[in-house]
Parts: sequence; structure tokens; C-alpha cells
Amino acid sequence: MPRMDIFSGFIAIAVILGVIALISFWSGIRDIQSARRLTFFRLRRQRIAAGWRLLGLAVILVLLATALPVFGQPVAYEFYPPSPTITLTPSITPSPTITLTPSITLTPSITLTPAQSATFTPTNTPFLPLPILALFRSSVTPNPQAIFSSIQFSTYSKNWPAVSPATVFQNPVGHLYGIFSYDKMAIGSQWTALWFRDGQLVHYDTQTWNCTGCGIGGSGVTDWDPKPYEWIPGNYDVEIFVGEEYKTNGRFIVRGNPPPSPAATPTPTSTHALSATSTP
Repeated sequence: MPRMDIFSGFIAIAVILGVIALISFWSGIRDIQSARRLTFFRLRRQRIAAGWRLLGLAVILVLLATALPVFGQPVAYEFYPPSPTITLTPSITPSPTITLTPSITLTPSITLTPAQSATFTPTNTPFLPLPILALFRSSVTPNPQAIFSSIQFSTYSKNWPAVSPATVFQNPVGHLYGIFSYDKMAIGSQWTALWFRDGQLVHYDTQTWNCTGCGIGGSGVTDWDPKPYEWIPGNYDVEIFVGEEYKTNGRFIVRGNPPPSPAATPTPTSTHALSATSTP
């Protein structure tokens, strides 16, 4: 059980005296107020005198509770000098353990470049396949600040904004336009549009940007008009590049079976009729 020091003892006594002074003050006020309702003069005088005595006691207790911590503590230290407190020396903190350095991470293996084939499967980072790069004809450096909007698809118009744009088309689709707006395009730079169906390249268009009279900003279009039976149902994705830099894309869905492809008509073959021979 912890022992109380001199300072704490004086504080506790002052608090107790303050509580008693508050009770005495409250009792004196009640005695004076109740004395006014008494009929007999002698009793009223005695009650008022008792109330004032309680008020005086409350004042004395308040003064004593204030003076004890201020003046009583030095007097008590004359008789009971404070003993120096023992300060604890800090214990030795354990040295931090050596943390293991992370092991060397393996460098990523070399990724194979796609073969020069007619199909190309896009990845999370769009890029141009090598067969398309081989078709580049422009020698103008594209403007890296060129910007494109997202692509809208429509079968009715090829000007921005598109008329009745949609993301789902029902067979037969017909001639489809991918319409976009652009800005800060350099005349003569190479631009490319790739059309994918379920990740397979089905159509592409790469040429130099020769937009005569339209300036560096305006609207553009990439389109595809295949045979009706080539609109196979699936998820289509169109990506646009300026030079080798990917700029924007658009997606749409084709539903329903396409018209059947025309069957090959058989070519007629000539047959020789048998001639009748006479029997001898």
C-alpha cells in the first residue's frame, strides 16, 4: 500500500476542511432563513445567532484550508525533513536484432515478340504488331500531345458527334463507322486503327494523316464494311494509334447469327451419250 507524503496529506486535509466549510455555510443559511418564520422572538434570535455562528465557522474553515498547504508544509518540513528519493537508473535496453536483407529478386524473363502473322491478340498494354509497323510510310514525327476522344459507333453517319451511337448491334450490321474527335494532330503523321473480335485482329487501317483543310483539330472516322457473313457475333474492340503510341479505343458487341455465306455453285460437266450398236 503506498504511503502518503506530507504534501499529499495537507492537500487531503484542505479538501476535508473545504467540504466541512461548505456544509457549515449551507446549514447557517438555512438556520437564518428558517428563523424568520418563527413566532417567538427569543427562539428566532437564538436560531439567527446559531446561523451566524455556522457562517463564521465556514469562513474560518475556508481560511484554514487555504493556509494549511501554504504555511503548514514548510513548518512540517522543519520537523520531518524530506528524504531524497532514489532515482532508478535506466536498465540496459537490448540492442536491436539484425534484420535480414531481402533476397535478390529474379529479373523477369524475356518476353517473346509476336510472330508476323495475320492475327494478333491484344494485351493489357496495347501495341502495334510487327506486320502493321512494316506498312508505315510516313516520315513525320507525330505530336506527342495529340489527344483523341473515345470512339462512338454508328451505322448512320461518319461525323462527330455520331448519329444514334450504340454499343450493341444486331445482325445484319452492314457498314459500321467508328467516329472520334481529335486535337493537336500533325499533318503527315502515321495513324492506325485496329479492329479486334474476341482478341483476334479482323481488320486494320494504317495511313498518313492528310486531313486537308480541317486543321489540327476536328473529327475523324475509321470504318469497316465487310461481307455480311463476316459480322460474326462477339465482343469487338477498336484501338487507335498515332505512330506507335496508343491513343484511344472503343468497344461494341455484335449479336445474332450473320447471313449465311453464298454456297459455291457447281460447274456443269459434259457427259457423252452412248450410241446404239447393231447386233449381227
